[in-house]
Amino acid sequence: MSRPTRLRGTARPPLAIVGSGAADRPELGRRGQQAGSGNEAGSPPPRTDRDTGPPPSRVSEEAGTSAQEAVLRAELRQRTVELQERTADLQRLKAEYDNYRKRVHRDRLAVGEIAVVNVLGRLLPVLDAVEEAAGQGEVTDGFGRVARALVAELTALGLISFGSVGDAFDPEIHEAVTFTAMSRPDSPSGAVCTAVLRQGYRVGEHLLRPAQVSVTGDPPAAPARPSW
Repeated sequence: MSRPTRLRGTARPPLAIVGSGAADRPELGRRGQQAGSGNEAGSPPPRTDRDTGPPPSRVSEEAGTSAQEAVLRAELRQRTVELQERTADLQRLKAEYDNYRKRVHRDRLAVGEIAVVNVLGRLLPVLDAVEEAAGQGEVTDGFGRVARALVAELTALGLISFGSVGDAFDPEIHEAVTFTAMSRPDSPSGAVCTAVLRQGYRVGEHLLRPAQVSVTGDPPAAPARPSW
């Protein structure tokens, strides 16, 4: 069996070892240095005091909060104005209701008084008959009690009689049936009632009828003649 022939010459190292160092390939060393210097140049510069502010997200949040507060303030002012208007409306409505209630109460009193006046006005002839019978001595016993009860009830309803001898004559409430001219210095008005022919009656401020009286006093002054 034949053996392989051995080649003569210097032995060469493996390819992976030959030329793998940076010293054997100077261009690789230069490329590495350039790559390193490039990384160092591309890194962000150090931050200064000017860049130490709030982040953009915080600024946007603060702006949104301020806008929301402005909207809330505007809405609060609007609600305040509306509340003042509603309060003024309620006060005006309350004043109108109070006036209406007072007016209704006043009208009710007036209607009731007018009704009483109408009823009592119809009963005046009855009172005249009772008074005339009493003057003749016919109101006695049970009839006298009925007459007194009638007068008491009518007085309770507000019926007031007036007209007495010696009263100063007042044409607003007196009706002069007779007049006797006589100077009476004791009377301030110059005319007094010397006799009462029929009683007068009133209810509150309502005059049912004037009193019929006889008047004595100074004669009426003669009318002035025209100077032409």
